[in-house]
Amino acid sequence: MPAVADITPVVLTFNEAPNIGRCLDRLSWARRVHVVDSGSTDETAAIVARYPFAELSVRAFDSHTAQWNHAVSLAGTPWVLSLDADYLVPMDFATEIERHVLAHDVSAAFMPFRYCIYGRPLRGSLYPPRAVLFRPDRCRYEPDGHTQRLKIDGASATLPVTLDHDDRKPTAQWLASQARYARLEADKLETLPADHRRALDRVRRTIVLGPPAIAFYTLFVKGTVLDGWPGWFYAAQRIAAEYVLSLELLERRLRR
Repeated sequence: MPAVADITPVVLTFNEAPNIGRCLDRLSWARRVHVVDSGSTDETAAIVARYPFAELSVRAFDSHTAQWNHAVSLAGTPWVLSLDADYLVPMDFATEIERHVLAHDVSAAFMPFRYCIYGRPLRGSLYPPRAVLFRPDRCRYEPDGHTQRLKIDGASATLPVTLDHDDRKPTAQWLASQARYARLEADKLETLPADHRRALDRVRRTIVLGPPAIAFYTLFVKGTVLDGWPGWFYAAQRIAAEYVLSLELLERRLRR
C-alpha cells in the first residue's frame, strides 16, 4: 500500500459550504488536495481558500463520470483518494495506511461507510463500501445510473478503516438533487437488460413497491428505527428519494 506522500485526495463540490470545511480538516496530512467545483454560488470557494494545501479549480458540470475522471487526471501521484465533500476520513487515516501493508499488489482499496446525521452515527445504512483509494493508471470511472462506478483493472482489497458520511446541506437542496438523480436512475432502469437487473432494480420497475420496500429495509433490516430521530430522518430521505424515482417512472409510463 502507498505511503501518504503517494496519495492525492480529490474532492468534487457544488454548493458544499456546509460540508467542505469538515472534509478538508481531515486531509491535513496530504501535500495537495484538488477540489473540482462545478460553479458553486455559496461560500464553497472561500472556505477552500482557507486551506493552503487545497487547490480549487472550476469545471462546468456535464456528468459525474466526466467530472470524476477530470479530477483524477489532476492528481499526478501513483494513488488517488476520491471523496465527496460530505465524506470524512478517520483521524488516523494516514497512520493506518502506512501501517497496513498488503501481501498482494492491488489496484484499488474499498472503505466501508458509517452514515451520520448531523454528527450522530447510525447503526446501518444503504451505502455499500466504495473503492475510494486507487491507482489512476489502472482504474477509470464509468457511468452507472445517477452515479458512477469505478472500473478496476486488477485486484482490490478492503481497508480496515471507515469513512463517515455526514451531509449537512439543507433539505431543500437535497430534494433538488433527487430530481436529477431520479431521471438518470430511470434511464438506467429502462435500458438495463433483464439479465443484468438486480432484485432492487426489479422492485423499482414495479413503481409501487420501491418506496415501501426501502422503508422496511432501512428501518427494520438496517435497524435505523432504533437510532431515534436521526434514524427516522435518514429513513425519510431514502423513502423520499424512492418516491421521486417512482414518480419519474410513472410519468414516463403515462406519457407513453
